[in-house]
Amino acid sequence: MRLWDPFAFRELTALLQDPVFRGRGVPRGDGRPVLLVPGFLSGDWALRVLHGWLGRIGYQGQLSGIVFNVRHSERMLSGLRRRVAQLADESGTRVSLVGHSRGGLLAKVLSQRRPDDVEQVIALGSPLADWTDLAALTHRAEHQRFGTADVRARDVTYDLKLPPAVPTTSIYTKADDVVNFRSCLRPDIPAIPVWGTHNGLVVNPEVFRLLGRLLARPRR
Repeated sequence: MRLWDPFAFRELTALLQDPVFRGRGVPRGDGRPVLLVPGFLSGDWALRVLHGWLGRIGYQGQLSGIVFNVRHSERMLSGLRRRVAQLADESGTRVSLVGHSRGGLLAKVLSQRRPDDVEQVIALGSPLADWTDLAALTHRAEHQRFGTADVRARDVTYDLKLPPAVPTTSIYTKADDVVNFRSCLRPDIPAIPVWGTHNGLVVNPEVFRLLGRLLARPRR
């Protein structure tokens, strides 16, 4: 799949025909907030289907306010930090973070810096073990946008490498055409494989079933 293709039609078609899309076969949510963080070159618009589904099964699905995920990581994290603090304050509970691709990296770093506000992190197709292990096209797009700065920044790299401060799960696909799936695997983070493409992880019925199960875990 091309990096800039926002739709994974096979996964979306399968999702619309699957009972999980109507909330069947997954635990009912308890109203806690779930913040969605989009991937590189993407935005909240790519997570609308997942956002709507979270509301239908009983969670407060929340969008990040990111129109296009192309800014340097620290600037992105600044906005996400304020968003998480606001949601935690309004709800009186910790916020679960679901991040796709680069969004999962941002979620991991944010959870290291604000563990008291974050319930858990679920990363979809995120290279948590080695963020540099990307497809050539992804590398070129990232280098053109950021040069040699960004995630190479010492603080971000350090926080990515730390053992998770909150429960963290990596969901990945071996057919990933954007990141090397092996970069989604590390010994201190449980990893779950699914069928599908990188972009399709946000509309994948298997992923939705896993999210339903993971989000229903007891509060920590």
